[in-house]
Parts: sequence; C-alpha cells; structure tokens
Amino acid sequence: MERRVFSKLIRYELYLPYLVRIIDMFFMAKHALFVCKSCYFSPTQRDYVGERGGWHLLKQLLSLSENWSLQSEFVIQEVDCLSACKRPCAIAFTALNKTSLMFGDLPPLESANAILQLAEQYYASHNGIVARQERPEVLQKGILARIPPLPYGDSC
Repeated sequence: MERRVFSKLIRYELYLPYLVRIIDMFFMAKHALFVCKSCYFSPTQRDYVGERGGWHLLKQLLSLSENWSLQSEFVIQEVDCLSACKRPCAIAFTALNKTSLMFGDLPPLESANAILQLAEQYYASHNGIVARQERPEVLQKGILARIPPLPYGDSC
C-alpha cells in the first residue's frame, strides 16, 4: 500500500510545474502572450545555431521578462504551432474580454523588446485594440488576426 501512495506522489511531483503554470495563467495572470516555438528562423531558413526561430524568440522574451514591470500580469507561454508557417515568427496576445491579436513576420533576434512594449500597450487598452501607428515599428505590419472576445451573457 505504501509503495502505491509513494509512486502516486512521485507522479504528481512531476506534474507540479505544469499545474503551477496553469494556475498562474488562469487565476493570477490576466493576460497571455503565446509564442510559436516551431516557427522557422525566417521564410527561407529553418534553424539558426541549431534551433528554430521561435525558440530564439521565446528565450529572449523569457529573459527580458524577468525584470519586466508586468511580469505578474502576463504569462508567456510557448505553443507547439500557431499555424502561421509562411509568416514566421508568430506570436499572439489574449486576455479575458479583450480582442486577441496575432502577429507574424517577426525577426526572432530583434523583436523581443518591441513585443514586450506592445504587451504593455495591450495591457493598458480596455479592449485589446492598439492602433497600428501606436505599435512598435516591427509590429505595425504583420498582423495576422484580430479575434473578438467571447460574447457576454447567455449567447454562448
């Protein structure tokens, strides 16, 4: 009996980091930045220094966000694919009751600061819309989608 309990505890321990991240995302952080980890480095180059462009972008975002003022308000989450394969690198912003924004054509080694700047603008907006001319230059183009929030009330 003790052996079964111990083996269950070990299994739960392995899942603990994932559970903490899910709890953080849904109960603490109110905004999410999704980063496609499988995006090519560029439309013509799959990898750079042995890794996909999406991994390079994700690592830079995670590193820069360590001292970021909105660190507790955003979860930066890797995703397997955002289906923007012809427009690498791709990211998406989402939050409850806000329009979700998806961007592509982002150079993985030069975009992280601009993405966090747009995250601050997205956070400050009441509806998730950030005017094109107000966004950082690299994010003024390359918008792939604006997805409205779920409707309120009984209509869902």
